[in-house]
Amino acid sequence: MEIMDIHGGKKLSGSVTIGGAKNSTVALIPASILSQTKVVFDSVPRIKDVDNLRSILEDMNVSSSMDESVLSIDPTQIKEIPLTSGKIQSLRASYYFMGALLSRFGEAIVSFPGGDDIGPRPIDQHVHGFEALGAEVHFKDDSIHIKAPKTGLVGTTIEFDFISVGATINMILASVLAHGQTTIENAAREPEIIDLATFLNNMGAKIRGAGTSQIKIEGVRSLSSTNSHTIIPDRIEAGTYIIIAAAVGNGVLVKNVIPEHLDLFLGKLEEMGVNMVIGEDSIYVYPTERLTNVEVKTSPFPGFATDLQQPISALMFLGEGEGIIQDTIYPKRIRHIPELNKMGANIWNEDGIIHIQKSGALIGANVTADEIRAGASLMITGLVAPGETKIFDAGNILRGYDRVVEKLTGLGADVKIIKGEK
Repeated sequence: MEIMDIHGGKKLSGSVTIGGAKNSTVALIPASILSQTKVVFDSVPRIKDVDNLRSILEDMNVSSSMDESVLSIDPTQIKEIPLTSGKIQSLRASYYFMGALLSRFGEAIVSFPGGDDIGPRPIDQHVHGFEALGAEVHFKDDSIHIKAPKTGLVGTTIEFDFISVGATINMILASVLAHGQTTIENAAREPEIIDLATFLNNMGAKIRGAGTSQIKIEGVRSLSSTNSHTIIPDRIEAGTYIIIAAAVGNGVLVKNVIPEHLDLFLGKLEEMGVNMVIGEDSIYVYPTERLTNVEVKTSPFPGFATDLQQPISALMFLGEGEGIIQDTIYPKRIRHIPELNKMGANIWNEDGIIHIQKSGALIGANVTADEIRAGASLMITGLVAPGETKIFDAGNILRGYDRVVEKLTGLGADVKIIKGEK
């Protein structure tokens, strides 16, 4: 087991550079198998999810190599196989192989995806979309079997009952090679979807409207990559380091940021009293003297990101008044609360609402990171709290945060990863 060992209470300063977006990367890697030529991605985060996806590619005879932040993938010798191993079940984003395999081979057999336990994330919208395109969908032995008709998938109008990033991405992947035009209504608008569409369009796809609630896709016969694709900066990683800078910073510059991707989040921090200078691609966070807690309600982009509700809770321990967080997307994303309580945090859940009050008695403790963003909230609190904090299952943090120990130590934090048993 990987354990993150933090000696907290130290002021941090300097600069940190944000890596490529995890939520883009985990869609782009499955999308790469649609190319008839080699694919190169730049600004790839060095995270465990990338390693896991590369391992899945290797099972399909798709070779890949990583040099610093450049990932090269060669899908030209790909073999069609069922993806039913434990690798699939441990990684939520593996469900993007459903749309990619269906598009490439006309068939996909994929185990039900796993990933973080943050509440129900049903795939019924995915199934609805696949069936609308003409595919047959069956469930057998904890796997989903999707098969296109012999004549291929046919474009149609797909209207989602609710906004789903995963379903939007899967329908894009499934329809780029379909016959005719597909229209996705009530589509998710996240920047990572725009990033995926940009990559596919540069390979010859015809996708319009990415970033809006209506996406139109005209099917093409084949896709081929000719240029390296640079992945957009990770807005969740950026938000996490901005929170760290506000909590324990003595002047921190966060570089490689697209501020427009964080508008509502940055507005909430300013409301709390965080003093920042927002540049074109960087944000400087001054030392913060006094914070006032606010009310946060998560919602799909461009709203407040659910992935930042747990990190911002750690900042609210330093604020005056009561902080309120309502996660409308994953209301059961609360497993961090009892772990934070072990550190002296005054946080509780009541009727689906998270309440936070100033916590002057924070102290290092042994805690467990059940998922990525829960781990981030524990990490931030550990940096604030005096004493030693050991975060067990820290592999979950490493799944989502690029070179996190290297970046934190670069700011002056006393943090390391050690091996151990729970």
